[in-house]
Parts: sequence; structure tokens; C-alpha cells
Amino acid sequence: MDINFELYKVFYHVASSLSFSEAAAKLFISQSAVSQSIKTLEEKLNIQLFFRNTKQVKLTKDGEILFQHIEQAYNLIKSAERTIDEIHSLEQGEVRIGASDTICKYYLMPYFKTFHRMYPKIKILVTNGTSPKCVDLLKQGSVDFIVSNLPNHYVSSSMEVKPIKPIQDVFIAGMQFKELENRIVSLKELEKYPFLMLEKKTTTREFFDSMLAENNVNIIPEIELGSIDLLVEMSKIGLGITFVWKNCIKEQLKKGEVFIVNIEEEIPERSLGIITHKHIPLPIGAKKFISLLH
Repeated sequence: MDINFELYKVFYHVASSLSFSEAAAKLFISQSAVSQSIKTLEEKLNIQLFFRNTKQVKLTKDGEILFQHIEQAYNLIKSAERTIDEIHSLEQGEVRIGASDTICKYYLMPYFKTFHRMYPKIKILVTNGTSPKCVDLLKQGSVDFIVSNLPNHYVSSSMEVKPIKPIQDVFIAGMQFKELENRIVSLKELEKYPFLMLEKKTTTREFFDSMLAENNVNIIPEIELGSIDLLVEMSKIGLGITFVWKNCIKEQLKKGEVFIVNIEEEIPERSLGIITHKHIPLPIGAKKFISLLH
């Protein structure tokens, strides 16, 4: 099938904005030219790509399938263009990273500072999200790499995983649960206490649930949140016990605002990892950033 790639370019812009007028503005062509390009593409593929009426534009099922592939291809081309732009120097460009708020705050922040000092003209673009969201961003080519807690069950065979740093999780509580301090407590005993946990579909929550299942323990969190920092703050004021990176609570431990609940069972060590896409080349800037991580 011989189809002009310009038609796919027009399709990409209409599908990503769901607007013929916005696509026309981005492509510096008329709206009628956009409409004609979409019509031509639909005729060549013998499918309908959009539902169109006066109020909105929506992708058809066929359109959604095509967009998933075209979006990846478009981002791959953009990645190649960026690599060519950067190949001779590190005087321009950008590094696109996917990571959670917690990983950014408690792990990546010093590296942002170091990298910016070394390469001040390269932009650092960070997209925050849960592990599934970050994997989707990498799959689409919207980020160069992601930094994630491992294991991450959302990683596909098209991705490469490199562990970079061990991390240890701990149970913590505020002073309202002082009877647990300086004791060794079984996981089973914790069933009777209120719990605060990260929301489902995060690697930490899945790790927590898996550990409980292995030990035949049933803990149902009373509060589920998307932020480790909020969990720590709520634990400080006595709303419940929570499960967090040990690295996240250094200040709170020092001030005596929370304490680590010593668990009889061993909490397995996890790690942080860099996840890249096997089929999308890394730009020079992203390679330089990754080389700093340890």
C-alpha cells in the first residue's frame, strides 16, 4: 500500500488534538486541506478514522488502533531528529523522564541539580505518574526512559530493565501507637490496626499486597492515597500505620515524629531501576543523564 507519509502526519495532529482547526494551525495549512488529507487517507485505507459533527471530533475504533501505531512512529521520528540535533554537542536538546513524585523527590533531585550544572542548555522534562502510566508513556515514546520501583509487572518484552539502587521498605507509625515501639511485631498482629496505603496499581502497593498474601495476612487499608508524603503526614498525626521507603522518613525519624515498627517477618529488599525502550534509540542527553545515576 503506497500512502504519502504527509497524510499520516496530518492524521497524527488531528488525532492528538481531536480538532481539525488546531491541526491546521500546527501544520500551517488550511482546515479544508486537513479535511481533504483525512478523506484521502480514509479512502486509501478503506476505513473511517473519525466521527465528525459540528460540536466534536472523535476517533473511531479503527482510528484509535491506527493512532496507537502512528503516535509511536511519530515519537520515534522526533527522537531521531533530536539525536541528530544533539549528536555533535550537548549545547541543546532535552531529556524526557517518567517517574513518580516520590522517586523524583527522594532519588532524582540531586541528579537534576548535577545534570543542570553540567549541561545548562539541555531541558529536563519530567512527567510524574504511577508505574502503569510511566510504562505507557515509554511505550508511546513520550519519554526517553523511566525510573521505577522494581519489580514492575507492567514492563513489556519491548523494554529493557536495569536495576540501579537497592531500596528498603519499612512500616511506620506515629506516637499514638507507641505500644508498638521497641517491640518485634508479627504481620498478623498488625491486622487489628488502622492502615494507610498507596493506591492500587502502583508497584509499592502490589509489592505490599503480595507480601501480605505470602504471609496469609489480611490488611484492608482505611485510606488509600497517591502520595507517599501524605501517607507519612497522616501517619504522624495518628491516622494509622503505613508502609514507605525508609529513605523518605529520615527527617521524621530524627525529630521523633514517627518510629519504625519492627516486623518479625523479613521485608524483602527491592530496587530502583531504569527502564528504556529497546526499539527507540536514546538521545545523547538521556544517555548522559543515565550515566550519572547510581
